Amino acid sequence: MRAVPLFLCCNTFYRRTGSQFVGAAAASVSADRRNNTGMNMHQGVGQKEEQEEVTGLVCQETDLHDGQMKEVTVEDQKVLLVRTKGQYSAVGSRCSHYNAPLIKGTLVGERVRCPFHGACFNVRTGDIEEYPGLDSLPTYKVNVKDGNVYVSINKKSMKLTKRVREMCTVQPDVKHTILLVGGGPASLVCAETLRQNCYQGRIVIITKDSLPPFDKPKLSKAMNVESSNILLRQDDFYQQYGIEMWIGKEVVSVNPTKKSVMMSNGSSVLYDQLLISTGCRARSLSCPGSDLKGVHLLQCYDDAKEIHASSVGKRAVVIGASFIGMEAASYLSDKAASVALVGPTEFPFEKSLGPEIGKMTKKMLEEANVKFFMNNKVKEIRGENGKVKEVVLNDGTVLEADVVIAGIGVVPNTDFLAGSDVAVDSRKAVIVDKFMRTNVPDIFSAGDVTSFPLTIRRDQSVNIAHWQMAHAHGRVAALNMLNKPTTIESIPFFWSVLGGKSIRYAGYGEGYTEIIFKGKVEERKFLAFYIKDEVVVAASSLMFDPAVAHVAELMAKGTVITKAQAQSEDLSWLQM
Repeated sequence: MRAVPLFLCCNTFYRRTGSQFVGAAAASVSADRRNNTGMNMHQGVGQKEEQEEVTGLVCQETDLHDGQMKEVTVEDQKVLLVRTKGQYSAVGSRCSHYNAPLIKGTLVGERVRCPFHGACFNVRTGDIEEYPGLDSLPTYKVNVKDGNVYVSINKKSMKLTKRVREMCTVQPDVKHTILLVGGGPASLVCAETLRQNCYQGRIVIITKDSLPPFDKPKLSKAMNVESSNILLRQDDFYQQYGIEMWIGKEVVSVNPTKKSVMMSNGSSVLYDQLLISTGCRARSLSCPGSDLKGVHLLQCYDDAKEIHASSVGKRAVVIGASFIGMEAASYLSDKAASVALVGPTEFPFEKSLGPEIGKMTKKMLEEANVKFFMNNKVKEIRGENGKVKEVVLNDGTVLEADVVIAGIGVVPNTDFLAGSDVAVDSRKAVIVDKFMRTNVPDIFSAGDVTSFPLTIRRDQSVNIAHWQMAHAHGRVAALNMLNKPTTIESIPFFWSVLGGKSIRYAGYGEGYTEIIFKGKVEERKFLAFYIKDEVVVAASSLMFDPAVAHVAELMAKGTVITKAQAQSEDLSWLQM
């Protein structure tokens, strides 16, 4: 649409940081205030300021009703225009996580949720309010004049799709140290949240990994990805905001009395507050031959690269039929000479997603030439000259193998807490309350390593190893470290990619007693509701967006979705 020049002064303030901009207060204009806005209030603005922004007529005031959104364009920039409570707002149109189009998402109240992976953004401020992802959305001025809606964009920010929130940096005279042990998203979000809330003390992230925080879910979906393409932040980011990054370092013990941690090299580091976010490690195989060369666990970036390199053109056997195993098999299906998958149940994902969806995913991978050996376990791995040669199953089946990848579950990384008095549960996960506090003063915990109270399950203590949940834990821990009482209320959300198609899941379905389907699972277009005690406790989908995102947002608002709603043919409550 042709840009309409207006003499408007951009109220949005930006500060340059790397290739992004920091700052930006939301600019939204109430329709009932339109006579007090517009060009008259900006008379006298200089020619230079006029030239610094571009303004476009994007729609008529009556084109949107409350609770509606529309993707519009100002010059070449796509913008998400939203109307809520009679007020217009304009923000970036793409999710800051993987650039999903937010217009395909769901709008509830004053926030929009990404249809793909569940991130949420406030449509007035642009700020990220739910994860995954680190950055907020750029915001743009909206002006309503004579029934027309105009959006103005600062020329300097025309091509920006995301925005780093304003942060402070370290001040050497502030004698306070927060240690974050673990290099995942919980630690990174914790560090950024501290800086966003004016914490100017020392922040140290300690990780055993060879890389600073990176996008770990990609490892099982794209094993040959370059490390530079999966880093969550670049080195200059940590330097700019005074976040010390200790890579390839290991904490071996914690002494709460002395408020210190012991490193593997024998040195000790003092802290004032400590975050335990060490995540989980892949469970090792216990069968004979599991130590042979060619047997792999997928835990880190180097593991992914090695599995890819050793599998191309070779015979691969994947052990485990849950998310890591299935994604690894899917990835290798067009790279290895052959892929066999061994699982203990009749179908993959049988317990988590149900047998119907499990059967469908099995067929998807069979079409990609993955051979399944289900209701089976590995009895022995045999080798030759120290290298794996074949895998023997319980039923006597022998699978030829050059590479074996095990995805049989995870174990919380808490061995270093022995003797620290930090309480762990029967699975060795760190027990925290809704404020992410452990039982030991000034020690917090976040991410996959924790067992925490889940609000939608009446505070049942759960261990949920979701990428999105680790982000949320980190934020809540940081705010409580700063004595800003905040509880963890996030709705679990995860996704899996098989054969280029994404299955989405929201909620917590453990103990479900019934599944209600919309669409047809066998046609690979469905929505599944998981029922327990006559209510929906979780939902999953394939090619049914934005249904799962909307379910998650309703759950986040405290809405109880009944079995009757799930059974109804009318899905208007899902904005479908």
